[in-house]
Amino acid sequence: MRTDSSPGTLPAREHIPAGNAGTPVLDVVIPVHNEEKDLQPCVRRLHEHLARTFPYAFRITIADNASTDTTPLVAARLAAEIGEVTAFRLEQKGRGRALRAVWSASEAPVLAYMDVDLSTDLNALLPLVAPLISGHSDLAIGSRLARSSRVVRGPKREFISRAYNLVLRGSLQARFSDAQCGFKAIRREVARELLPLVEDTGWFFDTEMLVLAERAGLRIHEVPVDWVDDPDSTVHLVRTATDDLKGVWRVGRDLATGSLPLDRLVRPFGDDPRDREIQDVPNGLARQLVGFCVVGGLSTLFYLLLYSGFRQFAGAQAANAPALLVSAVANTAANRRLTFRVRGPGGAVRHQAQGLVVFAVGLALTSGSLAALNAATDDPGHPTELAVLVVANLAATVLRFLLFRAWVFPDRGGSGGGPAAAAVPAPRPSAHGTAAPYPPLPRRPLPYQGYVPYPTARVRAGDAADDRRRDTTARPRPAHPRDTDPGDLR
Repeated sequence: MRTDSSPGTLPAREHIPAGNAGTPVLDVVIPVHNEEKDLQPCVRRLHEHLARTFPYAFRITIADNASTDTTPLVAARLAAEIGEVTAFRLEQKGRGRALRAVWSASEAPVLAYMDVDLSTDLNALLPLVAPLISGHSDLAIGSRLARSSRVVRGPKREFISRAYNLVLRGSLQARFSDAQCGFKAIRREVARELLPLVEDTGWFFDTEMLVLAERAGLRIHEVPVDWVDDPDSTVHLVRTATDDLKGVWRVGRDLATGSLPLDRLVRPFGDDPRDREIQDVPNGLARQLVGFCVVGGLSTLFYLLLYSGFRQFAGAQAANAPALLVSAVANTAANRRLTFRVRGPGGAVRHQAQGLVVFAVGLALTSGSLAALNAATDDPGHPTELAVLVVANLAATVLRFLLFRAWVFPDRGGSGGGPAAAAVPAPRPSAHGTAAPYPPLPRRPLPYQGYVPYPTARVRAGDAADDRRRDTTARPRPAHPRDTDPGDLR
């Protein structure tokens, strides 16, 4: 389950220095479950590739997800023979659970993972992590659906992959092209703030992490890959697809209700050029204008529908007042949330009261227009009335925006975000000379998740009800060859 801790402010992106020899810059995690056949050739091939092409120190971490075959023995042997290989044991299954735990414990500044079958050509590994090392991006993913990707797989998997990404685009407005390619990387400071918000522990982990990162405004770099399907894959497609659709529903619900504190997962002022103040250009004006126009268009349509309904039972003036009142209340609420990004109930009554004053101005304009029309024409037709009201509403809309921006939702914080921005303290210099717009939040230690070193003691994960109530995580401990007792391996 999601933890209660809220993410803190991310530091400005900087190029990761090479560091001292032996200090890993990249930690590549390989999550495995019963992969005794493929694990050794995968790790040796990956190690040879990194040693030959990667210019920084690296580490390969084998994350064993409760394997019941000889996978733990193979992992321990590889860790004993190759200095850059480390093995961890988890007593619970779940790719997401393994990645969360190992990434949370790793000290490497760039964290990556890939599937054990190495379906993705390893030549894409350096392009994957290079934008993270340079400070250009926060996350990086391999994409099998990019135009320049070269993919060999059956029509069934091709259809499922493309259909799933269409679902993500249609339901969660995802803009990344491939959520489930087992080839991803993330900067360590981003992972430590983002992972506590990710609830899934299985295959949907990737998708949820990417959706939340994208909604938080983090930069996701995509790398086209060469990819060959593994015909011996043990992934259960129907069950995985069902779990993924359930995850899409859950994440969509959380985003719609605003229960995720993504607005706190931000970069310091000045890291993003869009955040920088430009002289004589009001910050956030363009976004607010777009939001206000969208809300205004929908409100005008709503108002005209109400007016047409009331007009069947009352005169023009009697129908105009209640229609404008109801639409004005809805308009103020929508602009409060969507245009000026004010969250929570605080100040809602005051904003509605001020919105009613703005409504009175609109009422005067529209009622005056109707009165002038009736004075000029004895019996104006209904289409003529609607045309006059549309023109009057356009004038009232411009005035309403100006009053909303300057009076109802003033930008006191200088960030273009209205009262929501005013509630946040102004950026202040940090210890490193950068501006920190929010005070850092303490991170709670993640609870224990059932990790044991290779290969002896097993920790009881608790009954199923406990597992549903909490998502437990721990810092795994490295396995050492001297701790290995072959009699305890399964």
